This record gives sequence, structure tokens and C-alpha cells, in this order.
Amino acid sequence: MKLKIAIQKSGRLSEDSLRLLKECGIEISNGSKLKSTSPNFPLEVFFLRDDDIPQYVEDSVADIGIVGENVVFEKNKDVQVLEQLGFGKCRLCLAVGRNEEYSRAALQGKRIATSYPVILQGFLDRENITAEIHEISGSVEIAPGIGLAEAICDLVSTGSTLLSNGLKEAETILHSQAVLIRGKQLNTEKNAILEQLLFRLRAVRQAKNNKYILLNAPNHKLDQIISLLPGMKSPTVLALATSGWSSVHSVIDENDFWNIIQQLKEAGAQGILVVPIEKMIL
Repeated sequence: MKLKIAIQKSGRLSEDSLRLLKECGIEISNGSKLKSTSPNFPLEVFFLRDDDIPQYVEDSVADIGIVGENVVFEKNKDVQVLEQLGFGKCRLCLAVGRNEEYSRAALQGKRIATSYPVILQGFLDRENITAEIHEISGSVEIAPGIGLAEAICDLVSTGSTLLSNGLKEAETILHSQAVLIRGKQLNTEKNAILEQLLFRLRAVRQAKNNKYILLNAPNHKLDQIISLLPGMKSPTVLALATSGWSSVHSVIDENDFWNIIQQLKEAGAQGILVVPIEKMIL
């Protein structure tokens, strides 16, 4: 029996989804444009339109899927989000003309163009705003320029497309990234395979969020330096051939990386070596 996973057949999440599976040690054999299998893990891969993935997972055509959170919220299907995957990050924003003053109250009675009417309507309802939603697919940013709408609600990564169309970001209503979703009808065997996959995914994700650090420390500064390096349990300390010095090994969170490095230098650490971690099992 194989676990069936749906991923985007093309677009911003497709390549990263396949890369993540490869980092988990899962090979994907060459198959058709719609389906492939893994020769070394009980996994079958379906290549689908991202907008269709939540429906296929709800209907149990696929057991799990990798899709953007924005699609999960917009489609509102009966699926469960298992894991945020850390790639495909973007934001769903309201945008108005570059020279316009923005306030939520100013949206009252306005026409807003979007490919995400469900998410937008939810935002408007929460803010007690009545506006006219124009649902369009693709090239939402041109709507104000052709007189279709006074504002838009669209995905933004860098904001350059908005600027080139005379628009500016006014407000972010949703932050999104790729997530792993599952359906509700997995049997015991498929649940066991899913747990194996989640174990690998989490090991890869944890590794990306941490760095392995090695440094040389004078023994009289060890206590101070160790206090800066809690590690997974505690740092490893090994005596060096040079008397009075030790080698200290630890793991640090990437978010704290530069701040800790600076503190280590000030505490007397030397020869600091930082190494990426391929897998990390907690």
C-alpha cells in the first residue's frame, strides 16, 4: 500500500515540494505528467493544480497534499493542516493607488478585485465593511488601471508588480506558506506511513532552523561561554592538546545566531566554526 500525496504540478511550490521530499531521502521515479511513484518509500505522487489539491484530499483521491495556506483557507475544504513547511512564503494584501490615503473605513462601498473572495469577504465581515467584490483570476493588479475596481486583494512576495502598476500595499490580511494537509479517511496502514513521513519532514525542518557550532575556549571562560550555548541538552566540551583550552560543540537556533556569535567573541571564544545541519532528530 502507498500513501498518495498531491503536489503542485507547476508554479512556485512545485520545485520546493520535490526538493523537500528528496531531502527526506525519498526518490521520485520518472512517471507520467500526472503521477509518479517512489522506489524507496511507499509514496505515490500526483501532480495537480494547486487550487484543486484541497478538493482531491477531501475526496480521498489523494491522502495528503502540499499546498499554500492561502489556498487552504480560500477553498475551505474538510482537510487538516498537519505541518507548516517553511517555504513558499507570501502575504495576501490589500493594495490601493500609489497616491491614495488608505484607511479601512475608506474601503466602504468600494469595488475590490481579487482571486480570493472567501478570504476577502471574511476580512470585510470582521471589520464590518460593505464592499463590492469582483472575482477575477490572474492579473488582478491591472483592475484599478482599467476601471474595474478601486482596490485589489492579491498575493504579494516582493511588491514590485504592485509598484509597476501604480499601486501600493495598504494592509496584509493573511500570511501564507506551504503546508502539509491530510484528509480524514486514512486507514491504519496509511497513518503509519504518514507518521514515517512526518518524522523525516520534521528532522529536515528542524535541521534548517539550527546550526552546529564548534569553538575553542579558554578554560577559565568555560562557564560563561557554556551559559550562552544551551544546545539540545548541554554543550559538548573536549580538552584540547593545548593546555588550558577546550573545544566546545553545540547547536544554536538560526534566529539567535548573530547575537550569540557576538556574545561568544566578547566572552573569549576563538576559532568559531559554524556548520549547517542536514538532519536533526530530537
